[in-house]
Amino acid sequence: MNLKGWIEHDGVRLSPADVERMLKEGPEPLKRCGGEFLLTWDDCTARDAFGIMPGPVPPGAVCCGGRAVARIAPDPPSCTLEEAIITAVNLRSDEGVVAFSGGVDSGLIAGLADLPCVAVGIEGSHDIIWATKAALMMELDLEVVTPTEEEVAEALARVVRVIPDPANPVEASIATTLFFVAARARELGHTRILAGQGADELFGGYARYLSSPDLAAELERDVADHERQRARDQAVATLHGTYFSMPYLDIRVVRAAQAIPSGEKVCGGVRKRPLRAVAERHIPAEIARAEKKAMQYGSGIWRTIQGLARRNGHRRVAEYLETLS
Repeated sequence: MNLKGWIEHDGVRLSPADVERMLKEGPEPLKRCGGEFLLTWDDCTARDAFGIMPGPVPPGAVCCGGRAVARIAPDPPSCTLEEAIITAVNLRSDEGVVAFSGGVDSGLIAGLADLPCVAVGIEGSHDIIWATKAALMMELDLEVVTPTEEEVAEALARVVRVIPDPANPVEASIATTLFFVAARARELGHTRILAGQGADELFGGYARYLSSPDLAAELERDVADHERQRARDQAVATLHGTYFSMPYLDIRVVRAAQAIPSGEKVCGGVRKRPLRAVAERHIPAEIARAEKKAMQYGSGIWRTIQGLARRNGHRRVAEYLETLS
């Protein structure tokens, strides 16, 4: 048996020995298991329900002998959003680092996880300044990574070879930022990186939601599209032998979030209201309420890539990326 990641059942982490004992009954017991995992044994492969962990079979599939034999669909007891987030973070906090920018998404995870944090940004960038301030407020152990332009160029050249949409400037700039998070996590001896992915789509975090004509439909589309983002992020993490762990995509959190009406997620000019309400009970209100730039902009990575494109004779970043991929 080979297990990459971790498996749980009803909030209890299973040890590799527990999993081996469970598999003696066949693949059926896996159907109600949560976690973030790619599990192989005999001629079988199983992957977690949301496909957080990359693998050769579809998300939630249990395949033996080349055919699907079961479907993983965990069904933990219902709980409040706050209970769901606390459980999701606790299940993932036995090791790893937190990808930290000082916003409400990563701030709440960091406040609950009690793990070292990593922030990435060009020297003097918004994210580095704010993450440093937030870490001091929360008394966090923060590692700050400030890549040079040359290091950004080298990282960009590597990520465009592995991400699904290498010529997309936004995708490439996000991937490059995450590259440095994953690299530092590995240097610190960790394979798991707790990150806030999924919070914007579940709770209404993007600025465009403020003027959406059909917020519920837009949120549903964006949640469905998140699988593409996960593939990008994990492809980058794999370059360093790490993976991104995503508490907000725990089945408990997803269910609790989707039970909240869209009009309560974005209202009065405030995005992610339910998440901020939970966060205010666990981290400083200034962090819970903070509006933050997208990582590629706040980190300064996007502007650096724009400069690299110009210096290499390209008016458009997309043209520059095509020369690298």
